[in-house]
Amino acid sequence: MAGEAAAHLFQVISRRYQGGAIILTTDRDIPGWGQIFEDTTVAAAMLDRLLHHATVVQINGPSYRMRHHQARLDQRRHASADTT
Repeated sequence: MAGEAAAHLFQVISRRYQGGAIILTTDRDIPGWGQIFEDTTVAAAMLDRLLHHATVVQINGPSYRMRHHQARLDQRRHASADTT
C-alpha cells in the first residue's frame, strides 16, 4: 500500500512541479520520508521536486486540532478524580 501511495503522490508532484504551487502538510520530518514510503529513491525524487523552490515552515508544539480532544480528556480525568 505504501508503494502505491508513494507512486500516486509522485505522479501528482511531478505534474505540478514547475507548473504551480503545492501546499503540503505533514507531521513527519523530511529525513523520515524514505521510511514512510518504503522506497528511499522515490522519496528522494519527491523531496527533490518539492523542495527545489520551497519555503519550508516548521511548526513545533501541540496540535491545534487535538486541543478539543485533550480538553475533553482532561475533563473526564477531573470528573473521575472527583468521584474517587
